[in-house]
Amino acid sequence: MSPSPANKLLESVSVGGMTLRNRVAMAPMTRNFAPGGVPGPANAAYYRRRAEGGVGLIITEGTWIDTPVSGFLPDAPNFHGEEALAGWRLIVEEVHAGGARIMPQLWHGGMIRVPGQNGASLAASHGPSGIDKSYGEVAPPMTQCDIDVTIDAYARGAETAQLMGFDGVELHAAHGYLIDQFFWERTNRRTDKYGGNLRERTRFAVDIIQEIRRRVGPNFPISLRFSQWKYGDYNVRLFNSVSDLAQFV
Repeated sequence: MSPSPANKLLESVSVGGMTLRNRVAMAPMTRNFAPGGVPGPANAAYYRRRAEGGVGLIITEGTWIDTPVSGFLPDAPNFHGEEALAGWRLIVEEVHAGGARIMPQLWHGGMIRVPGQNGASLAASHGPSGIDKSYGEVAPPMTQCDIDVTIDAYARGAETAQLMGFDGVELHAAHGYLIDQFFWERTNRRTDKYGGNLRERTRFAVDIIQEIRRRVGPNFPISLRFSQWKYGDYNVRLFNSVSDLAQFV
C-alpha cells in the first residue's frame, strides 16, 4: 500500500532560516488573557502545552504594535513595553523547550478601534481614508507621517521578535484591520501612491514587508495573513474574481 499523502504533514520542512519538525501549525487565536496587555506565566504555560502537543509552528494571538492607536482590546497582549516583552521572552523559552517554533502576529486594529471604547484613548483612529466598519468617514485619512511611523512600528516589532529569539513574524493583514483597510477599495479611497487599483493598494503592506526585511536580513521568515471577508461582515469580498486574486498576489 502506498503511503498516505497525509504523512507529508509529519515531515520536517525548512522556511528561510527556520526548520520545523512537521508541517502542522497552530493558527493565531485572540484570547484576551493578558491583563493590561502583559502576558505572564499562565500564557507561557498555555503555549508550551500546545508545543508539547506536537505542532511544528505556533503563530501567536495578535499582538499590538507600538503606536498609541493600534490596540482596542485592553487584555490582548502588547508587543512593546518592558513588562510585556519580558512575558514574551518566557513564552519563547517555553515553546522552544516544548520542541516547536513560534512567530508573533503583529497587529494594528486600524479603524476597527473606537476612540474611548474599552479603555482606548480619545485620539482619532488610523485608517487609509478614516472610514470605520460602518463604512462612514469618521476620522482624517492617515498622513504620510502617520504611515511612516506605523511602518516603523511594524519593523521595530519584527526586529524585537528576532532579538528575543522568535523564529519569524506574521503580519495580520486580514479581517478588516489596518493593513486590510489599505487593500480594500471601500475603505481605501486615497489618490496618492497608497491608493488606486488593487495592485497599488498593496503598497502599504509591501512597504512594511520591505522595511522589515531590510532590518532583519534575508533569512528571518515573514508571513502575511490576508482574508476575503471582513470582521463581522461575511457578505463583502476583497476579491471579485480569480484574476483579482492573481493581481493581488
